[in-house]
Amino acid sequence: MLTLDDHLDFDAARGEDFFAALPAKPAVCLIELKKSSAQPLFIRTQDLRRRLQRLLGPQDPTSKRLNLRDIAVGVRYRITASAFEQTLAYYQQAKALFPSRYMDMLKMRPPVVLKVNLRNAYPRCYATRKISVHANGEPSGGIYYGPFPSRKSADAFAEQVLDLFKVRRCQIKIRRDPSFPGCIYSEMKMCLAPCFAGCTKEEYDIEVQRLVAFLETGGASLRESLELERNCASEELDFEKASVLHKKLDKLDDALRVQPELPRRLQDLNAVILQRGVADQSICVYEVRAGKIAEPLELSFVTLAGEPRSAEQLLREHIENSSAAPDADLSEHLWLLARWFYSNPRQGEIFFRGNAWPYRRMMRACARLLAPPEAASAGPRDCGSAKDGGEREKSS
Repeated sequence: MLTLDDHLDFDAARGEDFFAALPAKPAVCLIELKKSSAQPLFIRTQDLRRRLQRLLGPQDPTSKRLNLRDIAVGVRYRITASAFEQTLAYYQQAKALFPSRYMDMLKMRPPVVLKVNLRNAYPRCYATRKISVHANGEPSGGIYYGPFPSRKSADAFAEQVLDLFKVRRCQIKIRRDPSFPGCIYSEMKMCLAPCFAGCTKEEYDIEVQRLVAFLETGGASLRESLELERNCASEELDFEKASVLHKKLDKLDDALRVQPELPRRLQDLNAVILQRGVADQSICVYEVRAGKIAEPLELSFVTLAGEPRSAEQLLREHIENSSAAPDADLSEHLWLLARWFYSNPRQGEIFFRGNAWPYRRMMRACARLLAPPEAASAGPRDCGSAKDGGEREKSS
């Protein structure tokens, strides 16, 4: 947990000394009150000194602004070097201090994901904010793919993807009644139509597994099968069929173009987020494992200058040995991740795990983050990408 590791007692008679001791930096802060029965005030701010001067400074009798000068006894705070660290620290502390209302304090709303509900006899793919989990915290009841920035974004991607498969989109209960008229998708031959027994259960299950494989591989499974079919058709001089398959590949590309970079099957949502640290020439490494954020590692490049081990070696050891907290709430951690990833502008860099971790590119990213603003803006970028196929460098 990111702790509130600094403390100052507050005495109104020595206010000037108190405010002088506070750093004018971004922070999360807990203001402790005299009465033990009174709930403390927990805040986050971009300038701790200025914010506390407003809350604990001499009160203006003409102002209705909140003032705690007469009832505060001290503050506990944590300086934060990035928006990501501040949100994570505020979340962790608010959840521990105010378990009944921390979600309202953060205005937290579960992120949108796509779900293929495998508990249903005839599954469909749809956008949802509800993620069922096992007792061990892992997703249950189907395949979850996300998170997306909004329901609109998830629905747009789902529409494009479902055009490539014949999985049902209706919400009715499937009775396999031959007298049922069916829906517009069955009339357009875009659904196998289990509602009026237009296919067998086994045929529908095969189509669902094709959709699941598409989501698990980021579209690679469908691309491979379509390219193989197209090449076979070309070799057999069936150019009409090859042309149809080529158009399907174009539709696949269109679907992947509207997909944001972050979404993937939640069990495969593995990444490393790099942020500036509070200490001079330091980087905080936040690993994401299956959508859950692990405790950070701080790499101090000042200290590492005299160490026998390199920063890359320490990073490798940390990632290989770390694990996300088993009791972490998956939905809440996905909200934290999505909130940062889809922010604009976004501070820091993220690298996704492909076949291996791109350690060398992470090291170059550390150099960029530690560079002065002028040098960072002028230098070339080498951002981690979800679509780069993983580590292309030789791993030791």
